[in-house]
Amino acid sequence: MPEEPGLIALLGGGEWQAGCEPVDEALLAAAGTEQVTILPTAAAFERPERAVAHAEAYFARLGAKVRPLMVLRRADAQDPAMAEAIGASRFVYLGGGSPLHLRSVLKDSKVWSALVEAWQAGAVVAGSSAGAMVLTDPMVDPRGGALTVGLGLVRGLAVVPHYGQENAEKVHRSVTLAAADLAVVGVPERTAVLRDPSGSWQVLGAGSVQVFVGGEPADLDALPRS
Repeated sequence: MPEEPGLIALLGGGEWQAGCEPVDEALLAAAGTEQVTILPTAAAFERPERAVAHAEAYFARLGAKVRPLMVLRRADAQDPAMAEAIGASRFVYLGGGSPLHLRSVLKDSKVWSALVEAWQAGAVVAGSSAGAMVLTDPMVDPRGGALTVGLGLVRGLAVVPHYGQENAEKVHRSVTLAAADLAVVGVPERTAVLRDPSGSWQVLGAGSVQVFVGGEPADLDALPRS
């Protein structure tokens, strides 16, 4: 079993679409698997089965298979069978939708504990849009751009997804309300910031990310390494 945690990928949205292939091919290679466990939790009220079907068609083109786990409610997240499936996964992907629903379903749940343990054992964890937001602590509050509590797989970092398309006033609020030592990262769609097991960060995908610390532009070296 690996002694290091796995790679973390925070995407700005537009997951499972043309243009995301370089990101997902890299994640599949890092995970050493051809199976992706998809959590459509954030899309629980937006026909999650459609998100799953979209992911299945997309990953099939990459030679990979999707294992959907329909963790849509709190009771699902407390299901031991769901937690066992997450714990056995080498690549877990949290899709987009409502970050507040995603957080409320997963927080302090059996499924979340299993995800953290899988990551600590070397599994790749990816989140896009809402999925990326909740993986950090603090996280950007989608209701107005302030900061709130996230799930904290990554600490000392907050993600603004759909960067370049998001409301400029909300982005400004997120940047200016952040603590002086907190990195706020704007991530465009079809783009990811990746943290490898050593704590180093890189950008992969179609767009360019923007890092802010203390309200001022910064570079990837400002992102937390642990």
